[in-house]
Amino acid sequence: MSVAAAGLTAFALLYTPQPVLPQIAAEYGLASGGASLAVSAATGALALVVVPVAALSQRVGRRPVILVSVLAAALFGLLLPFAPNYETFLAIRVLQGAAVAGVPAAAMAYLADELRENLGGAVGAMVAGNSAGGMIGRLLAGTTADWLGWRNALLATAVFGALCAVVVVFFLPKAAGRPRRDRGLRQAMTDPVLLCLYGVAVLAVGSFISLYNVVGFRLAGLPSWLSSLVFLVYAVGSVASATAGRLADRYGRGRVMLLCLAIAGAGALLTIPVVPLGLAVFTAGFFAAHATASGWVGARAPESARGQASGLYLCGFYVGSSVLGTTGSTAFGAWGWSGLVALVLGWLAVAAVLVQKSRGIETGASSALRSTLPSLGRSSEPSFRPSDTDRTSAGTSTTIAVGSTPPS
Repeated sequence: MSVAAAGLTAFALLYTPQPVLPQIAAEYGLASGGASLAVSAATGALALVVVPVAALSQRVGRRPVILVSVLAAALFGLLLPFAPNYETFLAIRVLQGAAVAGVPAAAMAYLADELRENLGGAVGAMVAGNSAGGMIGRLLAGTTADWLGWRNALLATAVFGALCAVVVVFFLPKAAGRPRRDRGLRQAMTDPVLLCLYGVAVLAVGSFISLYNVVGFRLAGLPSWLSSLVFLVYAVGSVASATAGRLADRYGRGRVMLLCLAIAGAGALLTIPVVPLGLAVFTAGFFAAHATASGWVGARAPESARGQASGLYLCGFYVGSSVLGTTGSTAFGAWGWSGLVALVLGWLAVAAVLVQKSRGIETGASSALRSTLPSLGRSSEPSFRPSDTDRTSAGTSTTIAVGSTPPS
């Protein structure tokens, strides 16, 4: 429960300005690209500090990092609505994003360090908190903005986040074990398959955040509470990612990822005539691709580099959210929704090329490995398979190897 509450705090606060970007733009006289910095400033800061924070949690312990993270994020959330100007608003968002980094950097590793039984259930609760937080934060701010104003809507979400943070402080168990020290940064930065997967994270989440950053502008003629209901399609991610995990085990990660990216592309095209339906299809494809990619990272990285690999994957994830999210919002301002969709399709196509390259590398490596193994009965594969704890010790904010929902 306490780890799920940490996810609720972190991801409700991280994305809460997204549904009120049109109101922020109107108050400060901004275009869609400028308003999107309200989201990108936080995710960009998170991307910059998530790897150092993960390393810090190796030294000082996971629990202190999680506690400081949720308390600081909640504090900055309470200050945010009182920012006197947009520059101060963005500065607080940068600090808030850096604070939030402690949850994705340490929570999964905390569970893997502390639990030997029922790890899957605990990870599932954490992932549910992450996903629910991302949706609740958006819905709470978006559905109350017309009645309370966008500042008070952000304040309401901040109060919710603060209450969840209190739950974390009082109920997160003290650590019984000491975190393992990973020393495989070089391996995590030089493996060609991992590098391709980091690139996929950048491109996929950049596409996702770009569409969601500007959907409020696309639906500007509707009341804010009504247009915010589009964020309910976010809930399809839980089903889509779990389904993708099972399919990846059966048919292979590369093949399933290509299918997921194709579904996301079809959904993006469908948003041109029908926004809600297209976003539902696109969101399902994105979440499934992200869950499969994060599982691939955990399975591919050697044990000595698993923590660093997951940290770099998260770094790529939030770099894409920040940089490409703002790029997509600027493209929408210049070319409209159809132009943004064309850009997103291009990004997804490059991601598919990276996936295909990864498949080729892994297939070649597997063939070479099989040729060096002795032929004993029917066995042609190495007997080693990572345990569930190994698979989940990477520190990603999704359930790796078996598929789950993404952090936000």
